[in-house]
Amino acid sequence: METHISCLFPELLAMIFSYLDVRDKGRAAQVCGAWRDAAYHKSVWRGTEAKLHLRRANPSLFPSLQARGIRRVQILSLRRSLSYVIQGMPNIESLNLSGCYNLTDNGLGHAFVQEIGSLRALNLSLCKQITDSSLGRIAQYLKGLEVLELGGCSNITNTGLLLIAWGLHGLKSLNLRSCRHVSDVGIGHLAGMTRSAAEGCLGLEHLILQDCQKLTDLALKHISRGLQGLRLLNLSFCGGISDAGLLHLSHMGGLRSLNLRSCDNISDTGIMHLAMGSLRLSGLDVSFCDKVGDQSLAYIAQGLYGLKSLSLCSCHISDDGINRMVRQMHGLRTLNIGQCVRITDKGLELIAEHLSQLTGIDLYGCTRITKRGLERITQLPCLKVLNLGLWQMTEGEKVR
Repeated sequence: METHISCLFPELLAMIFSYLDVRDKGRAAQVCGAWRDAAYHKSVWRGTEAKLHLRRANPSLFPSLQARGIRRVQILSLRRSLSYVIQGMPNIESLNLSGCYNLTDNGLGHAFVQEIGSLRALNLSLCKQITDSSLGRIAQYLKGLEVLELGGCSNITNTGLLLIAWGLHGLKSLNLRSCRHVSDVGIGHLAGMTRSAAEGCLGLEHLILQDCQKLTDLALKHISRGLQGLRLLNLSFCGGISDAGLLHLSHMGGLRSLNLRSCDNISDTGIMHLAMGSLRLSGLDVSFCDKVGDQSLAYIAQGLYGLKSLSLCSCHISDDGINRMVRQMHGLRTLNIGQCVRITDKGLELIAEHLSQLTGIDLYGCTRITKRGLERITQLPCLKVLNLGLWQMTEGEKVR
């Protein structure tokens, strides 16, 4: 009887066994082969999403998942052909292969052999063997794709972005974190700014370019001209961009979130460019930009007063800069000023007096604040998150 149930509902057994500890799974695995596969398969699903270890899984599992309304699948480990998933779930909407290090162009090529119109999201983050060849296959057969995650795919080049620009015109979100070969030319392809790129991906709303070290201000020029619908842009750790590049971004009226964390060449001048343009940012991160100081806070108060979230960790700001900013920033919800060692109780008192809507503040490493300033901050009516880390209460006394 057990074997019969196992054959009919292997996914049900897998879900039940996922709650067992190692010893009980070992006992269950001794009953029969089907129970052994279910015990160590570790398939888990809830609602419309399934998480699977694709090892010796029975191919009949996937049509059964499809029948149960599962449309979103995450493969936790890949030991057999990906084509089992694709063939068994023709209406799949989301496929997450993040961290499947052994996935190759050949394996992906065997899986994508015909158009899959239902697939909207594909995550290939940290699939380090994937190259431009796979992007060509994706552009050919996954034309309905809206979200593509390629973070850590270090073999992707500008040619791959050209293929994306050719085939994925409906793409809304693209993550290229640490794609070290991507340069201004590739961004030009995405923005439709090169002849060979045809239309490009002009509908992009989210673009993550974190740690793409070859990018320069020219890439920002391409973005400002071709990707006018962009709402989120992450340029953190892009050391090649400068204040001049921010001048290009300053007129992107649809942009809502800009991350410039650890962009070493960004200074007060760049923040001035952003503030003097037509931006309506709700989130700005310039943490660890050591050329950003009090003057930037004055510019922010003048032109970026609609911010809801502002991160200035390790910037050269002081109580004076806080004083110049807070009077115009009444809508600010999150303020991160950790490791700003020039901030004192006076700055905290100004924050507490003017930023009444604040829900979170990071004060990690602000060693010149004392109990008096903290007591003032904790009186904020909406405060929910307070990160202190190390701070100095009195001479020689520190609280962790």
